[in-house]
Amino acid sequence: MLHLEHLNLVVEDIPTTLKFYRAAFPHWSVRGGGEGTWHGKPRNWVHFGDDYQYLTFNDDGVGQNRDLTGHQVGLAHFAFVTDNIDAVIERLALAGFLADKDGAIDEFKRNVYYLDPNGYEVELVQYLSDIPSQRNRYDEA
Repeated sequence: MLHLEHLNLVVEDIPTTLKFYRAAFPHWSVRGGGEGTWHGKPRNWVHFGDDYQYLTFNDDGVGQNRDLTGHQVGLAHFAFVTDNIDAVIERLALAGFLADKDGAIDEFKRNVYYLDPNGYEVELVQYLSDIPSQRNRYDEA
């Protein structure tokens, strides 16, 4: 079996980034961190997560993230499943983060999209069914 262990993200500022992700994942913590050099440029890094999954943040980012309305090659978004999307939305709002856009209207799931402080699009999904054929429906093209 395979599962996603971590995403490694280049960011501008680790404390600002952690503010967003701590609000979304209050049960996660900084697992470790350090300093290093990446292709001649110094950087700090942290692993933020739990015992099984985490996000790596490296603070050597410069410039803007890709235009999410464009067609450039690169990361479009990543998603996390939650049992209580309203609670996550409330925690993020209390931390000063509002949703960027709502997801599709579907009777078997709710989803919403946020932009983190670095311009990464983060989708949150709550499934309202445990039946795979309902959770994984696709519109016919």
